[in-house]
Amino acid sequence: MTSTTPIGDAAANFIAAAPQRSYAPEVLDAAKMCLVDWFGVAVGAVNEPAARAVRSVAQSWGPSGKAHMVMGPPVAPSAAALANGTMAHCMDYDDTHLDGAGHISGPTWAAALALAEAHGRSERDALAAFITGFEISARLGAGGFGRKLQFIGFHPSSIFGRYAAAAASAVLLGLNREQIAHALGVAGTTAGGLNASFGTMSKPFHLGKAAMDGILAADLAREGFEAATHLLDAGKGLSGALVQDHSVRIEPTEFSDGLALLRNAYKPYACCKATHACVDAARKLSANVKPGLIQRIVLGASPMTLAVAAKPNPQTPLEGKFSVAYCAALGLSGYAAVEGDFSDTRLRDPQLRALIAKSEVAEQPGTELTEGFVEVHLNDGKTLRAEVPLALGNPGNPMSWAGMEAKFAGLVEPVLGDGARPLFEALRQFETPGTLARVMKTVERATI
Repeated sequence: MTSTTPIGDAAANFIAAAPQRSYAPEVLDAAKMCLVDWFGVAVGAVNEPAARAVRSVAQSWGPSGKAHMVMGPPVAPSAAALANGTMAHCMDYDDTHLDGAGHISGPTWAAALALAEAHGRSERDALAAFITGFEISARLGAGGFGRKLQFIGFHPSSIFGRYAAAAASAVLLGLNREQIAHALGVAGTTAGGLNASFGTMSKPFHLGKAAMDGILAADLAREGFEAATHLLDAGKGLSGALVQDHSVRIEPTEFSDGLALLRNAYKPYACCKATHACVDAARKLSANVKPGLIQRIVLGASPMTLAVAAKPNPQTPLEGKFSVAYCAALGLSGYAAVEGDFSDTRLRDPQLRALIAKSEVAEQPGTELTEGFVEVHLNDGKTLRAEVPLALGNPGNPMSWAGMEAKFAGLVEPVLGDGARPLFEALRQFETPGTLARVMKTVERATI
């Protein structure tokens, strides 16, 4: 008899089989690169206003527990996941999956680390849980579904992040196949997150709440909570309710042994991924052009860039991260577009404001958010142009481990000083027994 819920069945079966699965060296290496990136952006965000607010609220609940908030005390796993998942996305500097599921590592590592620490699970268990959750999220968001959600106004990282966190939590809690199906049902019915929140503290909160809800879903299922188990398949389930013209939906898929990780992308710039191609192009031109001699700037960008990252007149550093005009102005002015470039002082720079005012965004139909161009028209009539077919940090133009180490150091050294290098080395060898406890001790701080 043919199953009426083939997608839900495949997902639950895949998660249930996680303890018996082994992984190729390149998959484990990719999982550890996600982990290094996750810790870098989380530690670096310690003083971000959103991080402070969420940590304070989580600690005010007074939940006792063994799961550490990054740069904070131990609390209950759900509270730690909320705080850490938010911190991982505060700077919009975390990794992004190429196929449309969004920023998967943020909520997945937040849930996996919290539960592994709280329940005394091994580092290899945490890695397996993360890889499983990542694979679930990446495959559900593929095939155009995640991209469609983003285009019509939903935040894919929030929606698929709940599935990823629920899957990782189910692995670490040892749920059986039936319990897993109910955990996925809870994840589905709590999914949400609006792109209209971009440029505010709500965007990183989406990922923290996804991590928290994933743990809650697994905890409830473990206690016998029953949820709808057909939401991945039903006509009016997750895809039908969110994409009501039915132009795209979740399709049956074959889950792999973590190969989705090999299509992950890492950010060299501390801004929305949809701006990166234009930043690359602007940086190519910066050595050959003086900002004061520019008459007009044309930014060739994907439809997705216009949908999520085309704020024409950013007034706050957060808005600057979603302004392709500001991000390109940074590149043209010789800035690296790292976190320090998204500050009130930099945003008020008269030269940058002048470049923003001279910029126009030209939509390039049919292009991906990983490609774009910058065309600079000078006062003397000359035109300079740089095209980027694939932005740095993506598969095909990847960030190296050396590049990741430099990014990590730039984020963590201002916070931990000499402790940054040992933390990086520990994370690179994360499967070594005892590493989790040592790492969390390194980033523990009772008061900020």
